Amino acid sequence: MSRFEGKRIVIGVTGGIAAYKAAELVRLLVKAGAHVEVVLTEAGGHFVGAATFQALTGRPVWQALWDERMDTGMAHIDLTRGAAALLVAPATADFIAKLAHGMADDLLSTLCLARDCPLLVAPAMNRQMWNSPATQRNVTQLKADGVAVFGPGSGEQACGEVGDGRLLEASELFDDVFSFLQPKPLLGKRVLMTAGPTFEPLDPVRGLTNSSSGKMGFALARACVEAGAKVVLVAGPVALATPRGVERVDVQTALQMREAVMTRLPGPDIFVGVAAVADYRPTHNAAHKIKKGDASFTLELEANPDILAEVAARKDAPACVGFAAESRDLEGYAEAKRLAKNLVLVVGNLVQDGLGGDMNTVTLFDARGRHPLPPASKACVARDIVAHIATLVELKV
Repeated sequence: MSRFEGKRIVIGVTGGIAAYKAAELVRLLVKAGAHVEVVLTEAGGHFVGAATFQALTGRPVWQALWDERMDTGMAHIDLTRGAAALLVAPATADFIAKLAHGMADDLLSTLCLARDCPLLVAPAMNRQMWNSPATQRNVTQLKADGVAVFGPGSGEQACGEVGDGRLLEASELFDDVFSFLQPKPLLGKRVLMTAGPTFEPLDPVRGLTNSSSGKMGFALARACVEAGAKVVLVAGPVALATPRGVERVDVQTALQMREAVMTRLPGPDIFVGVAAVADYRPTHNAAHKIKKGDASFTLELEANPDILAEVAARKDAPACVGFAAESRDLEGYAEAKRLAKNLVLVVGNLVQDGLGGDMNTVTLFDARGRHPLPPASKACVARDIVAHIATLVELKV
């Protein structure tokens, strides 16, 4: 199923140069299966015309408060009935002020007052307008009124200045809307995670590592945020963007990863050890590059700490979830790992089914048995895993 299949989303577009991003957002939502209605202010129409949004949605665009196309003549009321959300993007300083003070002098502002769904706002304005005391008061008031505020971002602005106030990118807004609409079974929970490989240096240019991409762990971090959790992600060396809403801590070696985890305990409700932590590290780390010679080379290794086992063995241990990537006998190894380390859940997969790629096939092992999940993208698999973790935490299994 597409991510927004069956969802009805109303997009309000106000007058700012960032309105061009709203067109891309609408395209993404429609592509994901959403039924999108666009409400365009008079000022917004000066930047992106109604014909653009009509072409993208396949539906007429709403602009006038007195639009007679609605049978009841009450577009300002009926447009949000049955909608999953109303998102204003971009939301100018002027429009935010209107919302904060309950003004309703056009279709969109009236619709925001008479809505029957959550209101989401994505600010977009010059950095000085954003930082002005008036705008900050107005945004604080919106949040107090239960309005979700996405952004703004920071960077180069149309005026040539640099700073806060940019409208988030369309892909970011798409993810934020999707996250907002997800169930929140982990609301208020704190999750500490590890992800990616570790790198154990032999000398300044070489080291021992593995082929973990970190994709599964990063997808899980995002899924936990979507489920309402506050997430700290301790990441090994990977070239992945930090999931929105996640606090990231970058490390390189297993010892550094252990230190980053242990300094954050106690506190988390859930610990998820997704990282492919090296079992061994070189006993000696050469200060200079090891030169090639004619003689054979002997590498001496020593064991790294088992971070997951150490966390799970604590008296104040959070609910601990482990991963088992095996090349054979998945069920035997995964179940043995769960029992030996006293884990509430082990997520097992065969390395040939998902290591490094974008798809994965996993089986969940807990005290109630085994629960195979269908093959899917790592993002979808992550959401299913998080939903399962939530049931275990609720049941305290």
